[in-house]
Amino acid sequence: MNPTNLKFRLSRRSFLRAASALAAAGQLGTSSSAQPVGERPVRSTQVRFLNPRDRIPVSWIIDDSTCLVNLNRFAMPQFDEAMAGARAVYHRNWKEWPAEIPDSFVRKFGEWCAQKGVKGKYSIVPYPGCVGRLDRGLPGWSQRELRESLELVRTVMMPNWDIHPEMATHTRIIDLKTGQPYADTSTRFMENWEWTTGRSADEIGEYMAYALKILKEVGLTGEGITTPGSFGGKALPQLSRATFQAVRDVWGAEIPHYFHHLYSEGTESVAPKVELASGLDGEDPRCVVNIIGCAGDWTGGWDCVTPGGADKFISEDGKSGRVVDILKRGEPALMLAHWTGIYWNGEEKGFAVLKEVVARLERNFDNLIWMKLNEVSRYWAARELTKVEWSTTALQIVAPYSCPDLTLEFEAEPGKVPRIVFQGQTTVLNEVMDRRRLKPGTWFRGAKSLVVCGAIPKGRSEIMLG
Repeated sequence: MNPTNLKFRLSRRSFLRAASALAAAGQLGTSSSAQPVGERPVRSTQVRFLNPRDRIPVSWIIDDSTCLVNLNRFAMPQFDEAMAGARAVYHRNWKEWPAEIPDSFVRKFGEWCAQKGVKGKYSIVPYPGCVGRLDRGLPGWSQRELRESLELVRTVMMPNWDIHPEMATHTRIIDLKTGQPYADTSTRFMENWEWTTGRSADEIGEYMAYALKILKEVGLTGEGITTPGSFGGKALPQLSRATFQAVRDVWGAEIPHYFHHLYSEGTESVAPKVELASGLDGEDPRCVVNIIGCAGDWTGGWDCVTPGGADKFISEDGKSGRVVDILKRGEPALMLAHWTGIYWNGEEKGFAVLKEVVARLERNFDNLIWMKLNEVSRYWAARELTKVEWSTTALQIVAPYSCPDLTLEFEAEPGKVPRIVFQGQTTVLNEVMDRRRLKPGTWFRGAKSLVVCGAIPKGRSEIMLG
């Protein structure tokens, strides 16, 4: 959620203005990747890395979700106080909003998405709005209610949704020495605004680790982090490094990722960015993936505004809309929605928009693949960092990370049939007659090329042509 709308409006124009100012101060460059991308392998230009299964990834990025607490009912007055009453957007009758988003709705939403194959990221704010910590208790709810809510997330949501902390509280900064919010309630000590400015990667990483440990304690794990508001907005190099440190240290994730940038308009690429890659030839390769959202929240918003509607994502005929523009580029369409707007104070207005968007995508496109954000991150890390050397009889592959469905296209002589060889073991691949039927362990013969989709293991392997 983004009370300052920075996550939306750092889309292209605003972000570039802010980045240019920082660049002038020698802090970063004018792109969404303000840190070095790191190592890249030298590889054959005769091999093309395609999207997974030659499809376009789509996901929903759900922000502001947590267990039981209707986060923004409690966040709204804290935002208003931080801004000293100067922003009309916070002058809402938040006391009329329900305190709870019930587990019955979580189950309804999660089961519908599972039935439709919808995947993505689902935030769990670990200390929501300073109401209470999920590992200690939520005042206003019994311990039994909290245990059942956590179990619901583990069983219904986690199979299809990457779990992220959206920092610790999504409101006030916690003093890690005392475990209490800082007394200063200005934007300087709010997660959504200025706290990260001027801080080191170690300081930011320590704060991230605090949030991650709470979720780990209650049995929720994942591979990434979501930033609330403009958290890290003026500390992008530190944000990337801090994400790697914290997620690797606490959750042990091989490929940490983070969601901070969102471009709801313009021509800026929304493909994930693989940053800080190193050690690609060793046993401990490292990188962090910068996940970029492609569409503003038109499902109902964090503050339960009138939904922008499905047409802003995709028209009924599938010919226009922001998501359609992204799909035409062949880039992942990672769409944003806020949990509070999906529930919309019990009216479920955002859920209705989300369902309509899913229906329109299903009706108008047959080349999409729903993915969790950690799956998108792994694929992009493999796509960017796997080394391939090409010859007329084999592709020599050096993969720093395994990938379940790495998809490659290359020219091959007529009659050649591919197979994967790893540590002396040969995997026979099955031919499909339609590119849309590609899945792991298959290949397709084009007019002048072969497309191979295979589970590529970490280390050295070959795609042999015989």
